Amino acid sequence: MGLREWLMLILLSILWGGSFFFVGVAVIELPPLTIVTLRVGLAAIALWSIALAMGLQPPKDLKIWGAFLAMGLLNNVLPFSLIVWGQTQIASGLASILNAATPIFTVVVAGLLLPDERITPLKLAGVIIGFVGVVVMIGLPALSDSGSLLAQMAIIAATVSYAFAGTYGRRFKAMAINPIIIAAGQVTASALVLAPIALVVEGPLHIAGPSMETWAAIVGLAVLSTAVAYVIFFKLLASAGATNVMLVTLLVPVSAILLGWLVLNESLQFVHFVGMALIALGLSAIDGRLWRRRASA
Repeated sequence: MGLREWLMLILLSILWGGSFFFVGVAVIELPPLTIVTLRVGLAAIALWSIALAMGLQPPKDLKIWGAFLAMGLLNNVLPFSLIVWGQTQIASGLASILNAATPIFTVVVAGLLLPDERITPLKLAGVIIGFVGVVVMIGLPALSDSGSLLAQMAIIAATVSYAFAGTYGRRFKAMAINPIIIAAGQVTASALVLAPIALVVEGPLHIAGPSMETWAAIVGLAVLSTAVAYVIFFKLLASAGATNVMLVTLLVPVSAILLGWLVLNESLQFVHFVGMALIALGLSAIDGRLWRRRASA
């Protein structure tokens, strides 16, 4: 990845890092499926508004909409629902650690299914080093705060779904579709799948009106952590590949801790710097350029 791709990855990590905060606020008053449905539904409205304002039109090919549906299931419906439900059962620190396993699964899935993203020892070592960095940075006590085993398995299943989504999403590059249309199409398909399920399972129409804080969290989740984030995601997926784009889950905890330091005046501890150093080391191994340069020197 070049400098542009790394900057996009960092921005994406900030936007997705905020999703854990927004969900943490929303789950106090709203059930999981309702949150996810509002997230993708409002994101779809925002993205189609932008697309139409830019003169972009929805595709008419049913094959493309079938791809949007498959991407929506893998990238939104399954992982969003599993993660939001998981966060109702376990602490956010443990959820962040489990979510950071996404690149490990992506290296394996992409390596098996994509000929240009084969598994290499350096790439696999880099992902594992980065994951250890996340564990160190968030803190080993988070691992002992086990909570529900089923909730942990749900978040791990979400990371596997993300791995397949990143691999599947590579096909949109060959279709030459604008990233805004791709993002709008997949969240629209997700909303159409989720809305009837949420109505039947949770009956959100009978839920008491949420507070302004909850609505603010839902809007932030939909517009920033979904609409804007997915435009960046699909641009990055097309230019950098599935494995590289999923490295964002290693950077999300870094963004969260640095934002807490900058905005909330939280203190940075020594373990945070050790964890960040390990993550940086892992990312450099995945990138490979510095390591190959040293080997050839």
